[in-house]
Amino acid sequence: MEQRRPGLVGRSRTIAAARSAIVFVSRHHANTQRVAEAMARAIGADLLNAETTDPQTLTKYDLIGFGSGIYFGSPHRALRRLVLDLPPGTKRVFVFSTAGLPFLSRLWHCRLKRKLCRKGYLFVGEFSCRGWDTVGPLRLIGGLNRHHPSDDDLNRASLFARSLQENQ
Repeated sequence: MEQRRPGLVGRSRTIAAARSAIVFVSRHHANTQRVAEAMARAIGADLLNAETTDPQTLTKYDLIGFGSGIYFGSPHRALRRLVLDLPPGTKRVFVFSTAGLPFLSRLWHCRLKRKLCRKGYLFVGEFSCRGWDTVGPLRLIGGLNRHHPSDDDLNRASLFARSLQENQ
């Protein structure tokens, strides 16, 4: 009989068969969810909601992606809290985001990367793409990047995830 894991968003799998997980928070326009789904499809990963996932659940995976939209220069607090609550480990991890200004992603990802590395996780990459951003005063002008993530952005996300899985 198949066990369902708490916090599972996508289809369920047996715990023994699962090797990759994509943990994400997506709020306003499902930008990050679309990127997370593209990555999960590309590598056969489980999709987990950062707001409902137990940190202990993640110890069963070999490759874990952590993703969020960027809110005023920082990933969503639910994702930051999950990373803080993770037990120490040696799993391979990566960070991804969607943002109005993705060229600043290295700056926005650095705190998560540092926390993961301090806990012993092996950081293997990061990905960011444009997302429709209507936070704060941007709402008044219709936001930035209205048609993003685009199909090209989602294809790049899939290729990125595949490259991480192939380099295990």
